[in-house]
Amino acid sequence: DEPIEVDQGNGEIWRPENYDGRPTGAHTLRYGIEQSKNLMTVRLARDVGMPLVSEYSKRFGVYEDMPPFLSMSLGAGETTVLRMTTAYSMMANGGRRIRSTLIDRIQDRWGRTIYKHDQRVCQGCDAEKWANQNEPRLIDKREQVLDPLTAYQITSMMEGVIQRGTATNVQLPVPVAGKTGTTNEAKDVWFIGFTSNVVAGCYMGYDNPRGLGPKAFGGTLCVPVFQAFMEEAVKRYGGTAFKLPPGGHFVNIDRYTGEQL
Repeated sequence: DEPIEVDQGNGEIWRPENYDGRPTGAHTLRYGIEQSKNLMTVRLARDVGMPLVSEYSKRFGVYEDMPPFLSMSLGAGETTVLRMTTAYSMMANGGRRIRSTLIDRIQDRWGRTIYKHDQRVCQGCDAEKWANQNEPRLIDKREQVLDPLTAYQITSMMEGVIQRGTATNVQLPVPVAGKTGTTNEAKDVWFIGFTSNVVAGCYMGYDNPRGLGPKAFGGTLCVPVFQAFMEEAVKRYGGTAFKLPPGGHFVNIDRYTGEQL
């Protein structure tokens, strides 16, 4: 978390800063995520390479084709709340692909399902006789976009955002993970958070971008909205500790194609 200068190739030097303008020296990546340290983010993105960051943004559906500019590591581009919330849901889902939808299921007048969004196969759910049959089993063939151990580690880091970081005002009776976001001059503020069962996203900003005020941050404006919503959601859906998915183990994922090796 030290000052960094980036030569943009046109004679101009980009000098990103933390929101408070203060560098704090060497820290763990966990600390950088918890405290939303821009300098650490830019340095990490430069080290791993923006083409790889761009590929992951596409894999998670945040952008269709993110330009590999270093400033994009701080959210210089535009996306939607639905895209961001869907991306975070894949972290909560052990790194498996989730496709967002507004329609879960359609039934005809006789109650027969003619469309369902969930494409998982329930093996044994169509038994002709309900006696001595094997227990039904869901077969999940959704794409593994991220190693489940990596998804678990990132989720653990984002739990720290709630426990010690920029979103400590989130107070729920179940474990919560998430990340705040605030753009330059507080023109946009974000918070995406999740329990083991529910993911919710909040965005605030004007149609014609302008500052939201000197004390506007994701943690001050969006977190209270998230808190109010999730208090009711937890009553209905509950939540448990975050853990590896059943059979969770290291999976070797091709860093560019997302395919399991």
